[in-house]
This record gives sequence, C-alpha cells and structure tokens, in this order.
Amino acid sequence: MAMIVLLLGITAPGLAGCGSTAAAPRTGLSQDKVRHQVSPTSSAPTTTTSCTNPSQIAAWSLTDRLARLVVVPALNFDVPQLSGVIGQGVGGVLFLGSSPAPTSLAGEISAMQSDPVRGVPVLTMADEEGGGIQRLTGVVDPFGWPRDMAASESVAQVAATAVRVGRQMRANGVDVDLAPVLDVDGGQGPNAADPDGSRSFSADPSAVTSYGVAFMRGLEAGGVIPVVKHFPGLGGSSGNSDVGPAESIALGSEQKVGLPPFAAAIAGGAPAVMVANDTVPGLTTGPASLSSAAISGLLRTTMGFTGAVLTDSLSAGAVASAGYTVPEAAVAAIEAGADLVLFGSTLTPQLEAQLEPQAVAATVDAIVSALTAAVRTGALTTSQVNAAVGRVVALQGVNLCG
Repeated sequence: MAMIVLLLGITAPGLAGCGSTAAAPRTGLSQDKVRHQVSPTSSAPTTTTSCTNPSQIAAWSLTDRLARLVVVPALNFDVPQLSGVIGQGVGGVLFLGSSPAPTSLAGEISAMQSDPVRGVPVLTMADEEGGGIQRLTGVVDPFGWPRDMAASESVAQVAATAVRVGRQMRANGVDVDLAPVLDVDGGQGPNAADPDGSRSFSADPSAVTSYGVAFMRGLEAGGVIPVVKHFPGLGGSSGNSDVGPAESIALGSEQKVGLPPFAAAIAGGAPAVMVANDTVPGLTTGPASLSSAAISGLLRTTMGFTGAVLTDSLSAGAVASAGYTVPEAAVAAIEAGADLVLFGSTLTPQLEAQLEPQAVAATVDAIVSALTAAVRTGALTTSQVNAAVGRVVALQGVNLCG
C-alpha cells in the first residue's frame, strides 16, 4: 500500500480525530468452550481451548457461511415481507426505491435484529450520496450533490454534513452508507451514458481525494460504516454499466487519475470498498467486480486493502451482457476475492419485478446453491469462504467469543 501511495504522489488529507471502524476480528476466551477435566491429583498438564472469530466461523454450517455473503434488496423498505429470507442469515439488507422512509423504520429494523443468526446482526445499508441519490428521504435531511458541495463548501463543511448524515442514519437503524463516490468525473450525468456526473465531487483527483476522504471520515464519526466506490474508478467511462457493457479508462490512466482517491482512502482506514462492473482495459476482460486481477490483485495485493469488498449490483446490464446469471456472477465475484455480493440495486424498470419478496428469496436460494456447488467442486475453497465471512463479521466489529 505504501508503495502505490508513494508512486501516485498523494497523501490522505488530515482530518483529526477520525479513523477506521473496520477492526480486525478480536479474540477472547469463551468460558463455555473451556473445560478442565484433569483431576487435582493428576500430573497431566492443564490445557485450554482458545476461542477466536475464525474458529467460530469455521464451525458454522456451510449454508450459514455462504448466506452471510449475500446482501438482499428491500424495495421501498419492505422489511417485514423479507423476514423469511433475512432469517436465513444473509449478510445485509439494502434499502432501495423512491418512497420516503417510514418513520417506523428504526422499530422495524430493531425487530429484524432481535434474534440474529449466529449472533451476528444483519448489515443495514442505503445509498446516501447526496443530491438525487438519497434513499432515506424522510428520516435523513437532504443535502447537495457531491459536485455541488465541493464547488460551494469547504472540506470541513462537507465532513460536518457527513457526520450529521451518519448520526441520522444510525438513529434510524441503518449502519452502512454506500458512499462516498470516489470516481473522478466532470460529465453531465448521472444518466444512461454517464454513471457519475454530479455524483462525483470533481474532475480533479486531488479535490475528489480531499472531499471524498473527509466525507468517509465524517460518516465514521457519525457512527456509520462508509463504503467507498466504484473501484478502480468510473470517471470517463464509455457508458453506464447498469444499462449495458461499459469500459472505464485504461489502467495506465486509472493509475494517474482514478486510483489516487482510493489509495488515499485506503491509507486513511477505509473499512469497505465497492468494485465497479466496468471492464478495465489493461486489467480485466470483463466486469471488474468479477475479476481476481482487479480484486485480489490490484485492490488487495498492490494497494494493500484488507477490509471488506462489496460488488456493485450483479443484476447490471454489463454483467448480463458478459454472459452471467446473477448466481453465476456471485460465484465469480467470491472466487475473485469479494466478500459481499449485491443484486437488484440497478432499479431499471425491467428489474423491479425481480425485487418482489418471493423473487428475492428465490435469487438468494439460487446464489447459495451456486456457491455450494462451487465449494463442492473445489472451484471455491472453504478457506476463501471463511476469510470472506471473517471480513464481513469484522466490518461490524463483532466478537463471536464475547
């Protein structure tokens, strides 16, 4: 990580008092796992069995582990109707749609979390980027597009906005913001041709770095987990991958323009990264979200990222055009190094029918079945699965031995 930050010639902006919430899995000693059966008169040594998150995760059923890697979409906050699939122990719930959030949202989420599978709560997520991308209207006060904020506000003001957003999200039971966007873009979107536009803070990498990292840290200070996106950068993309195939700028250009904000965020303790569905010339031949070169190679090995990796929506047109069903794409993403797979969040008219509760449950079953088959054939190893689940649990700071 230090190498790429040095090569890119950037440093993370200093916003005092904030840091990453993505602590490594903690260890402890669970008394119900320790038994001393040696007689007081025996000369045999006393032994103990230590409890760790990895040891606990390895003891889960394979189905429980694989379900934890899936995030389910909840259209218009339909949490009660998804209770069955949530009860399978999925990793997260993503709130989507244009309806205002109900004032009862906090209570519904509290009820959902009352008896978490394996003692690990479900991550609750929403896109609160600003401007036209705010899914929690009604419970989170509106704020401007990132581009407008960067043009009219100081870095400190944007950080303060993010703190407020984080506190309001947390007060309503939502603990993950799929933001900030760290793409470097000066286009006119977001639209069918340009996925970013005003979602980007600026066409200047240094401005995106300053404002994006400040927003990330503000969310953390407000009690919410930020997810920086869309790695390795959608700025200058040939099109919108939600709609169909799209290419980002080439890797050489990404290294100069697109990657510096992500490198700064990683150096600043980013707990989670979302990977784009664009093809990256010079790095991938298909969607980056399904590419080991992008995730295990560039993001984890070259840039040193050790936190949780989320895919962008695997229902995207770019993924389907590459020849993948959603379950097939989920397998490819986890094999490539992702930890949480998302689907359904493109919200194109054709996909809304797939967000009915029965359809969501069927998709989750198909994803888990496909992942199970991949483990049985050896295409996906249990060590990969366990590591992914470990990063999901660590994202929440959960101690399974507590």
